[in-house]
Order: sequence, then C-alpha cells, then structure tokens
Amino acid sequence: MHKYGKIGYKIVRGKSNKMKSVHIIFNFVFLNIVFSQNTYSNDKSIIAVETKTPPKIDGNVLDDPVWKNISQTTGFIQQSPDEGKPASEKTIVKIAFTNDHFYLSVVCYSDQPENIIINDTRRDSPLDDMDSFIFILDTFNDNQNGYAFGTNAAGIEYDAQITKGGENIARIGRFSSGAGGAFNINWDGSWTVKTKIHNDRWSAEFKIPFKTLRYKSEKTQEWGVNFQRVNASIQEVSHWSPINRQFTVNRLISAGALTGVSPPLSQNIKFIPYFLTQRNSNSVDEEKTKAYESVAGFDGKVSIGSGLNLDLTYNTDFAQAEADEQQINLDRFSLFFPEKRAFFLENAGLFSVGDNSFGGSEVSMFFSRRIGLAGAGNQVPINGGARLTGTIANMRVGLLNMSTKPSQGRPSNEYQILRLKKELPNRSHIGAIATNLIKLDSEKYSNEVVALDAKWGIGEVSQIDGYTAISNTPNLDKEKAYAFRLQASSTGKMFSNALSYTEIGEDFNPEMGFLKRSGGYRKWSGRIFTRLRPDNNLGVLEIRPHVNYDGYWKLDGFHQTGKLHVDNHLEFRSGYEIHTGINFTKEGLIEDFDIFPSKSIVVPKSTYDHMEAQLYYTSPPTSKISFSVMNYIGGFFGGDRISSSPRLKIRFGDKFNSEISYNYNNVNLPGGNFITYLSRSRLTYSFNPKMYIQALLQYNNQSNESFINWRFIIQRSAASGLYVVYNQMEDYDGIPTKRNNTLILKYSHLFDF
Repeated sequence: MHKYGKIGYKIVRGKSNKMKSVHIIFNFVFLNIVFSQNTYSNDKSIIAVETKTPPKIDGNVLDDPVWKNISQTTGFIQQSPDEGKPASEKTIVKIAFTNDHFYLSVVCYSDQPENIIINDTRRDSPLDDMDSFIFILDTFNDNQNGYAFGTNAAGIEYDAQITKGGENIARIGRFSSGAGGAFNINWDGSWTVKTKIHNDRWSAEFKIPFKTLRYKSEKTQEWGVNFQRVNASIQEVSHWSPINRQFTVNRLISAGALTGVSPPLSQNIKFIPYFLTQRNSNSVDEEKTKAYESVAGFDGKVSIGSGLNLDLTYNTDFAQAEADEQQINLDRFSLFFPEKRAFFLENAGLFSVGDNSFGGSEVSMFFSRRIGLAGAGNQVPINGGARLTGTIANMRVGLLNMSTKPSQGRPSNEYQILRLKKELPNRSHIGAIATNLIKLDSEKYSNEVVALDAKWGIGEVSQIDGYTAISNTPNLDKEKAYAFRLQASSTGKMFSNALSYTEIGEDFNPEMGFLKRSGGYRKWSGRIFTRLRPDNNLGVLEIRPHVNYDGYWKLDGFHQTGKLHVDNHLEFRSGYEIHTGINFTKEGLIEDFDIFPSKSIVVPKSTYDHMEAQLYYTSPPTSKISFSVMNYIGGFFGGDRISSSPRLKIRFGDKFNSEISYNYNNVNLPGGNFITYLSRSRLTYSFNPKMYIQALLQYNNQSNESFINWRFIIQRSAASGLYVVYNQMEDYDGIPTKRNNTLILKYSHLFDF
C-alpha cells in the first residue's frame, strides 16, 4: 500500500460512518493527484478583427474580399486516431466582427471531397459521425459557461449551451454524452450559417448577432475559443487548441484565447406569439367522442444589460416537442425520462443540483418535468411564468416562478426556485438552491427544499464535488428529511477514477425534483476506467479496461442492491467497437415484488446473488447502414434472463434517416415466465435544414400500448415556425380497446427587436 494510503486508513479508524466517508474520499483524491497525467497547454490565440463592411454570408469564403483582409489561424492537432499529431488535412479559421454581429469563417480542405459524409440535415443533429465543424465561445472567460456553434457540409444549424465548464461531458469512443445539464443541445439561438462544397474543400460562414450571446460589459474583451473538425471519411477528430482523448471540444479550460473583441451593450427583446388549434378524438370500445380547441399564447425574452435574461411565458405550450421514448421497467424504482421541452432546457445547467453521475440521475433538487406534466407524461395546462438568469457582479443567478391550472382533479400549483452560484478559479464553485412547491387547494399544501452545492477543482483533471440538502413536507419528520453526497474524481489521459458516497434520509422528499429510490439509503460508488492506445496494433485504436461498483444499503444496514461491473472496450480505427463485460449483482427484497402484474408473477422477498455476461457491438456510425446491439445473459431474481437491445440505422443520402430498435427480455423465474419487448422506429425525411418530417412509432407489450408521434416542421428561425403534429395512442387487450387521436396545427412567429 502507498504510504499515504496507510495514513488515511489510520485516520478513519474509530470515526463515524460519515467521517470515514469524508476521509476515504479525500485520501482517494490525493492518490489521484499523485498519479494524474498532464494535459495540453492552451497557449493558442487568435485576434478578432473589426470590419466596417460585413462579409457576404454564402459559404464562399475564399472569393469574399472581406475575408482576404482578415488574419487566419490553422495548425489543428489530432485527438483521434493519432493523438498529438498534426491533422491530416488543412483547416483555416478567420474571425471578424461589426458593431452588431460576430462572424467566423472556416475552410476545410479535402483531398477527396467526393467522400464528404453528410448523415443528417436537421437542426442540432449530432455532428460526431459526419464531416463537421464546431467552435466554442467562453464569453465570460471564466472556464465555466459558454456556447457551442457548429455545422456540417450541408449547412445545418447546431448550437448548445455549456455550463459547469463542460467537465461532466466525457468522450467514450466516438460518442459524447452530457449529464447534469453541462451540455444543453436544446438551447436554440438566432443566427445563420451557409456552406459550400468545392472541388478541393468545403467551407462555411457563421453570422451570430451579439445579442444572441451573454458577456461582460467591458469595451474590449478576451474570450475563450476552440475549434473542432471531424473528417469523417478517415475517422479523424482534430482541434485547434489540443484536447486530451478523454474530453470533448466543450471543455472550456482547454480553449485558446480570442482577443480584441469589442461587443456592444446587449439590447435584446424577443416576442414569440403562437396560435394553436387541435382536434381530439377518443374511442373506448364502441363509444367515440370528438373535441376541438384553439388557444394562443406567447414567449418573450428581454436582455437586462449584457449578462441577464428575463424570459416570460403565457399559456405555455410544447406541442412541437418530441414524445417520450417508452421504457421497460423490471425493477422497483422510478424511471427517469429526460426533459425535452425547450423552455425548461434553456439554462438548465444553472438549476442542476444533485447526483447525475455514473449514467443517470438518481437525486435532483429540481426536475423540470414536475411542471406541466403528471403521471405517465400527461400534460397539465400551464398558466405561465417568468425566469431570470444570468450574471450579476460575478454571481450566477437564477429565479423561476411558474403556475399551472387545475386539471383532472389536481389543484393549481405554484413553482418557485431561487438559485445562486459563485464561480471560483480553476473550475470551482459554491452555490445554493431553494425550491418551493405550493398546491393551491383549500388546505394550501407546500413542500420546500434547500440545498448547498460546491465543486473544488484540483489541478486540471481532478475535483471534489458534493451537496447537502434538507426538505420540509407536512406530516414528515424533518430530522429524517436530509440528503448529502460527496464525490472525488479524476479524469486523466489514461486513467479516469471516481469515488462517491451518498446518503438519503428516510423522509427526504424533493417534490419539485427527482428521487429514484425513496425510503432512505446509503450508497457507495466507485470507478476505475483506463484508456490505452497501442501503436496501431491490429487496427486497434483504443483499449478501455475498467471496473465500476454501485452498492445501496438501507439506513438500517440491509444491503438492498449491489453491482460490480468488470468490462473491456475494444475500439478499432475502422469505427467498430466490441465491449465484453461481466456483472456480479445483488438484489435484496424486504417485501414481495410484483414484477409482471398482467400475469401475476411475483418475486418473493429474499436476497438474490447472481452473475451475468454482457456483450456490446457497434459498427461504424459513419456508414450508410450501421448496427449496434447490447446483450445480457445470466441470473435474475432467482431465475435467469436473456436480454437483447439491437439498433439499426439506415440513411439514404442526406435526406432520409431511419432508426429501428428493439428491447427484448426473456425472463424465467420460479414464480413464472414472461417476455417483454419494446419496439421503436424513428423515421426522418429532411427537405432542407429548416424543413423536415419525422415519425416516432412505439409498441410496448408490458403496458400493451402503441404510440405514434408524427411531426412536420418548417422552421423560420429558432423557436418559431409552422408545426403540424399528429399523436395516436392505442391500448390493446388482444384487439384495440381504447384509441386517442390528436391533430395539432401550431404557428409561432419571432419578432426580434
């Protein structure tokens, strides 16, 4: 054992469980600092040049006389496949600005332009698997908050908000994922981009109004900036300011410097009214009913200085949002469905306080789906509300107040949030959040939660973060209504390690948030993840052996759940991946579990220890036809289970995309056998980057429901346009017994002052 490990062991002996947890985690952090790897230095810089004559935005960069007088930057460095080497083909970037707009041009040279890959032409389509360019702007130059803008060779608009420094966004293979609101792809700004494909290159021009951005009030500013190019035909990802393999372009601390920016004092007023009409048709057995409804409302945005936004909404509607993807539930705990409504996703990272580690949310002080949604995603009418977000005196501030209408026997509710967050040097912060849910019935019920959260960045790759919270709910014991969590993590070039401890009180009740497991528990989680890149051995790009452990104990010491996951990922330079793993699981039931109610199959209370094999395979996502599948086989609640989740993607050119998936479980238990399956198809045809039609078809035999969500969208600009939506839901009992159809026509228009 390392000598500091011995010291840590001596310290924790004889202490309480909570103190032991703190000392173990701090000792873990120290060892990670000792063995962490250095990262690239971010010493690159580029000058933004002011121009009186704006460039013509048509994608033709080299022939525009304005761009010829602007200084350029180049010298991109590979992140993949050959980390640290110069990019295979040249990329040139130039930046300019006028009194009102920020301009950026990029020229991506290609020896084989006929091999340029365009997989999708919808706004915000993932750009990892096609020829694309992304740049990030850290407008406050604080390594914490920023924006991402991007496009592909077809000229789509791709934009996102970055919070928490992009630290919670990890790259696994060619896919990137975000957690806890650190990367908000659903933010839509007002800006334009045009592209053009030539015989030796493709090029793009971006025009972004300064009023789309938030920034400081100084006359001349320095911003953080970085650029990413994906050269899909050769599976290459490169950056201007180099980024280690474990991070994405969104990591703000890795950005270079953009100097000489002189933005105006922002004056942004947007008004987006909408009109909606819909027809509802219900059929139960032989009875049919129809209803018609027309409503109107608006969203608005007002800039207060350069750092604050006031968002207003009245008669809020989300008809254009895609329907939820159904899930199969074979455990005893709540399912988590991600938020898809744009109003709540803007600045979501600021309001995020809780546990979002290791693949999904378990505890969150604020979960926006509590507003305007109930039960299995049923809509609750929203009167309206206001949200104030931004920066005051170097303090991040968030205020939210919304109200819902009485619906289906539920009283009208008031939702109130106050969020304060102080950004500190080196990716650190300290913050507080308070939520208050008021049910406006005759007895006026309220639920309050207060929480403190903090993060301490150590060096460039390590950090300690955590939160502590209390709730106040009528008829629940305040002494047992607490929660806290402490996590240490290090994300190095070869090793990514994490250790966390969470404790939830028996009566902790965040009714405006999310709690996957109620009734109180203690949880230990740990992860050791390694990344090894051999010297082009047998076409292998990266080997990722790793081990995870998650263990849950009830507060009385009963071991409720445990999972030890041992795995290895093989990623090939061609884009193929194979993951081979084994899981050692424990499930402890303190009462009988009705796992499949339709067949009255019950798992008796007991403790079940099992082992299962896990195998994942995926083909290159850049191909016109790609396939992936996750398989499990092994013990399950005293019996066994075979589970398979294949996914097939097919695209024809850049217009038609399809994704077909299937989730299958064959379960054999002492109390009976059953099969579950969930089929899903997503079909998209894009006429151009601003007009497309999409269908989502689902069938779930666990609930015996089929669902169709069909959307036709013509976007005029961000958050405005024409939307035609058709939803159909059918309940089955051998034959359809209940059917609900809704046809919606919605038009919204942006007035930008």
